Amino acid sequence: MSSSYGGYRPQSQYAPSAPQQPPYSSYYQTSTSNVPPPSNSPSNYSYSNVSPSGYPSFPPGTPQDVITSFQMVDRDRSGFIDEHELQQALSSGFHRFNLRTIRLLIFLFKNPQQPLAVGPKEFAALWSCLGQWRGIFERYDKDRSGKIDPLELRDALYGIGYAVPGSVLQLLLSKYGDGSGRRVELCFDNFVECGMIIKVKLKEILTLLTCLLFLYFFISVSVSVSSLPLIQTNFHIFHC
Repeated sequence: MSSSYGGYRPQSQYAPSAPQQPPYSSYYQTSTSNVPPPSNSPSNYSYSNVSPSGYPSFPPGTPQDVITSFQMVDRDRSGFIDEHELQQALSSGFHRFNLRTIRLLIFLFKNPQQPLAVGPKEFAALWSCLGQWRGIFERYDKDRSGKIDPLELRDALYGIGYAVPGSVLQLLLSKYGDGSGRRVELCFDNFVECGMIIKVKLKEILTLLTCLLFLYFFISVSVSVSSLPLIQTNFHIFHC
């Protein structure tokens, strides 16, 4: 895995700033799943952090169904799961994830010692994050189709504080079209990928703006106003 994935930097928080999620809907579970569905609330913890001898431990308070989902796909008992094992684990608990989204998730939640895999700590954080994204998906899937259309996507992003211009949404949605010209609708995995891309990019923009404003302030107080050349900024904030 390269040091960057499409320009994204690994960070620890990728969950949406979301209202409390609604009850879990059964139509996102696969009928062949042998793994219990994810917990509806982060407070539904079973405080069992006991692991087999030598096996990496999960964070205290990790729900038992999350531990079970990880251990069922970690067939070599290494304590780490690769992209195919992660795909199997997440598809059992949430929805069928494509490998492109899985690779993005591994990059964002990767373990520093195992850049091509995730361990118990990363898996628990990822599962919790996806649970929050799932709540947003269900809230804005108004027709209960199991897919998010462009208008529902716009409303969902606005609902979590991202007023993204229509032109940006169109550009982003073009990644998920089949070339037929038909309206693009996002399944859960593509919705998660889309949302995380926007969240990371907006955070990068805000970080850059903060640095530039700090630099401007530093120059302003360090140099005489009479000798300071006029510095003009032309930043465009996202608007509807």
